[in-house]
Amino acid sequence: MFDTLSDRLTSVLQNLRGKGKLSDADIDSTAREIRIALLEADVALPVVREFIKQVKERAKGAEVSQALNPAQQVIKIVNEELVAILGGETRRINLAKNPPTVIMLAGLQGSGKTTLAGKLAQWLKKQGHAPMLVACDLQRPNAVTQLQVVGERAGVTTFAPEPGNGVGDPVDVARRSVTEAGRAQHDVVIVDTAGRLGVDEELMRQAADIRDAVTPDETLFVVDAMIGQDAVTTAEAFRDGVGLTGVVLTKLDGDARGGAALSVRHVTGEPILFASNGEKLEDFDVFHPDRMASRILGMGDMLTLIEQAEEVFDQEKAEQAAAKLGTGELSLEDFLEQMQAVRRMGPIGNLLGMLPGAGQMKDQLSQVDDAQLDRLQAIIRGMTPDERANPKMINASRRQRIAKGSGVTVRDVNDLVNRFFEARKMMQQMAGRFGLGGGGSATKKQRKGRKGKKGKSKGPTQPKVKGGFPGGFPQGGGGGGMPDLSQLGGGLNDLPPGFDPSKLKLPKQK
Repeated sequence: MFDTLSDRLTSVLQNLRGKGKLSDADIDSTAREIRIALLEADVALPVVREFIKQVKERAKGAEVSQALNPAQQVIKIVNEELVAILGGETRRINLAKNPPTVIMLAGLQGSGKTTLAGKLAQWLKKQGHAPMLVACDLQRPNAVTQLQVVGERAGVTTFAPEPGNGVGDPVDVARRSVTEAGRAQHDVVIVDTAGRLGVDEELMRQAADIRDAVTPDETLFVVDAMIGQDAVTTAEAFRDGVGLTGVVLTKLDGDARGGAALSVRHVTGEPILFASNGEKLEDFDVFHPDRMASRILGMGDMLTLIEQAEEVFDQEKAEQAAAKLGTGELSLEDFLEQMQAVRRMGPIGNLLGMLPGAGQMKDQLSQVDDAQLDRLQAIIRGMTPDERANPKMINASRRQRIAKGSGVTVRDVNDLVNRFFEARKMMQQMAGRFGLGGGGSATKKQRKGRKGKKGKSKGPTQPKVKGGFPGGFPQGGGGGGMPDLSQLGGGLNDLPPGFDPSKLKLPKQK
């Protein structure tokens, strides 16, 4: 959604790099280009004016004129002002002192309230809560059934005493749900209310009546990020008619301009709590203004990437893999486990897109095919446990058998095995450089001993293959080896002091 805006802002700020001193004309020109970029992204005009005013005031002050690198300082200012527009600090849900906590969802029809209710319930369940969904949308056909299905998929209880389809009193259902939650020991109640195609008096009256009946701790306005400027008008209407405590953005995976996300926080004065970026229940997360601003400016989102890695990687297995990596004992079985964990994190293109500078490789990222990893898994699963543990024993006849069993060609099997040896060698060298054990050069005695032995159990010779990732990416995906994401498990604080990943010199592909 933010691709176009990100490209424009990155291009504008790129022009400042390399300038030792910035004149007022440079700042005015940059501000004008940023204004155009924001307006093209459908950001509300009052928001654009406020943003440009703040940037120009700070850029023309001593903050930039006395800086050693003025261009970098301007980029820092733009980033900070973007964070401010998006809400500044991350805000969490306010939980009631005396359960249950009541969360009311409000918004127009089609904004994704019902699906979002399931996503929010599943997220709360992972946080250790016992949420209950409440079907108060008794107008839209099959809305109650949809909520029940979503609740079943999320593994949470759905309170739906009325069949819906125009039958039942939503205010009475909402009131009864709080009593039911106390009886069944649910500490969070999520009330899914009815929407309309547009803001009308009946919609506001019903939403206000439900609010008065349950006195929600959070009233979240669910807004479709694809509807543009109308999101601002609708948000103002709900703020005045119902009263909001927060905003949830849905459909951030769309290709529409993302101005609504940058406008709604400034207009309503209420923070954005969550963002939904897909159809699956897992496509949902807390909204972090600083991380979103960083992604818009093409600086990546390493913190979110690390958090996703922490969720899917088993800490104990990751430590075992790290130990094997340092000693060069990493097997195809270990590689298969790592690959499955990466796949659970989501599409590979999305993960790579969180890396800094990924915006400059959009064409290559678009060619990354997740099915390639599935083929690699099929090949490894076609091997015996002994072959996975000791890939050196995979000779020509074994490769033919594996190829037939996994539905690929012998060449595919060769590529996987050969690239695995190359990647393992490269990872072992990197582990030695960072003090993880192994990887260092052998002593003269060790080299002599290896050289003097005739290779009885040496196995087939491993051809030298350029690149590093076993199986490789599709054309344009790039080689160079895939780092072990499990090493990110502890967060950024676990990196060695003074270590700067951007200055890491990796082997170049010839």
